[in-house]
Amino acid sequence: MFDLAFTVDAQDTTTPLTLPIDQAVIAGWTGRDPVARDKHIAELEAIGIARPATTPIYYRVAARRLTTADSIEVCGGDSSGEVEFVLIGWQGRIFVGTGSDHTDRKVETYSVTVSKQMCDKVMAPVLWEIEDVADHWDQLVLRSHAWIGGARVLYQEGTLDAMLPVKDLIARGFGGKGLPDGCVMFGGTFAAKGGIRPASRFEFELEDPVLKRSIRHGYDVIELPVLG
Repeated sequence: MFDLAFTVDAQDTTTPLTLPIDQAVIAGWTGRDPVARDKHIAELEAIGIARPATTPIYYRVAARRLTTADSIEVCGGDSSGEVEFVLIGWQGRIFVGTGSDHTDRKVETYSVTVSKQMCDKVMAPVLWEIEDVADHWDQLVLRSHAWIGGARVLYQEGTLDAMLPVKDLIARGFGGKGLPDGCVMFGGTFAAKGGIRPASRFEFELEDPVLKRSIRHGYDVIELPVLG
């Protein structure tokens, strides 16, 4: 277990909150629309990544892979980010944020589970209470931009009506029980516009168009040499 520091944005007030984290779960293939889900599966198959055993599927990752840093180090040039909504359970409450499931795509071709463990998972340091967005959850927007070849390009964008509802996602992942205290769960992603590719910097956000606010974060990707 280790602590992560956040700020809870309650619209009119902000409150610092440090949470002890001891579990990290990456939920994959969480789309409601089977056509869109299969598009993302086909996108990964095109770069040699096998279809998942089940949909959705819940990958476990070492909790200490979670970070709110503004840069990460990766091995070589075969990794890329994915914007996702993030849920955190604590004392019967659920907080909502956003993060990037940064993944080594080369490793992913032979083991998705191992690939998830290869890279840090970057989270924005701001959270919302789920009650504040529950009545318009499907209207929330996930968006990412990637810096590729010196240019900032729109990489992913979509609304959460494309993803499984929160209650369904949690119930499937935890045997019908609630989200455990100290558990961080990434909730799924959208297909990349133009295909999956690495970037020197990845920026992501969760936008609430009803309450007119967003959670934003970004990080530089530092490539370490692979010498053998």
